Amino acid sequence: MRLSGKVALVTGGSRGIGFATAKILSENGATVVITAKDQERLKKSALEIPNAVGITADIRKRNDVKSVVNKTIEKFSRLDILVNNAGIFPKIKLLHEIDEDEWNEVLDVNLTGQFRFTKEAIPHLKKTGGSIINISSDAGLKAYQGFNADAYSASKAALILLTKCWALEYAKYKIRVNCICPGVVDTDMTKPFMKTQKDREFMDSEHPIGRIGQPEEVAKAVMCIELILKQIIL
Repeated sequence: MRLSGKVALVTGGSRGIGFATAKILSENGATVVITAKDQERLKKSALEIPNAVGITADIRKRNDVKSVVNKTIEKFSRLDILVNNAGIFPKIKLLHEIDEDEWNEVLDVNLTGQFRFTKEAIPHLKKTGGSIINISSDAGLKAYQGFNADAYSASKAALILLTKCWALEYAKYKIRVNCICPGVVDTDMTKPFMKTQKDREFMDSEHPIGRIGQPEEVAKAVMCIELILKQIIL
């Protein structure tokens, strides 16, 4: 129980990478708050994770975000870990075909939403010398031929640089800020792109290990950051 006494907040925690992350943090002793927009799915997911509480929130709404953080502090009196995981993926389109509302929605969820949660969490993380872990993507590191999801790539690239900015800004408060950039991971968000065996084989072949990632593998990377890097840095 290496995270015993710690309180973690995981956005987008009702499924996929967020759910797997919340589960592994809980299994290692942390009390976990998960957020998502779908109330029924969130309630079900919270019941499947020991020591977890689900708080419904729309990451696009500032008051919802403030409420989640405030409720977390009211209930547990502290916050040690923030995992900025929530995100959406747009329809594949060339740039000139993207509607401006579509563009704005992706950036609002994938980038501004991470800003909202981080902004509200910082005053509490300063008290605990806490940790922020941003879930970005390898699409934020390089461009891929035929991967026409410009708003998604832009949001993930910006989150990588923000990770560096926040790490420098808050290092003096002993707040660690790190970023994980997975390739394709087998989640509900990626399933529409793997409808056939041929699609799956193509996706697998694009990865050096011969297959796409699993949510639990990203969750284990979160644990590595939380346990190993903390010892190295502090």
